[in-house]
Amino acid sequence: MKKQGDKEEHNLSNSCKALRDKSKTLLLSTLGQASFPEISYAPYVVDDEGCFYIFISELAAHTKNLMAEPKVSVMFIANEGETQNIFARERLVFKCVAKEIAVDDVAYTEQLDKLEARFGNIVGMLRSLPDFHLFCLAPTQGHYVVGFGKAYQVDISTGTLKHISEEEVRKQRT
Repeated sequence: MKKQGDKEEHNLSNSCKALRDKSKTLLLSTLGQASFPEISYAPYVVDDEGCFYIFISELAAHTKNLMAEPKVSVMFIANEGETQNIFARERLVFKCVAKEIAVDDVAYTEQLDKLEARFGNIVGMLRSLPDFHLFCLAPTQGHYVVGFGKAYQVDISTGTLKHISEEEVRKQRT
């Protein structure tokens, strides 16, 4: 028989995954010139290991940034209109390492096919453009926040959540 804590953890894990999966795009923060952060967004698909794939133009700043510095943060955040407290919006943030996927890599075709299945014929048209690049964003750390005092560390390998106390948050920031 499941304990109450197990049920709550299961519900939290499901909510975390649901926030990620209901989003068609992810917000991404890359390091630009002089390590100045730049924020953007991109449509994405996710593989079985939890890596995110984005297909982006080299004309966009975030593409050039990823080519120069592979460190990137991605965020999924609840819709403002569906949020009870605007100061405590549900959000999921991952620190990732980006890797460009070569055209001759098996993953290139697989992930672009997934993008096309999810987003339609536009992906087929973008595939023909020489300035588009496929990137894999592999998470290294994750945090899920569902309210005040309700922050969790996401175990990247298992997807399980571990509550982060206020004291732990303060230690991480110093």
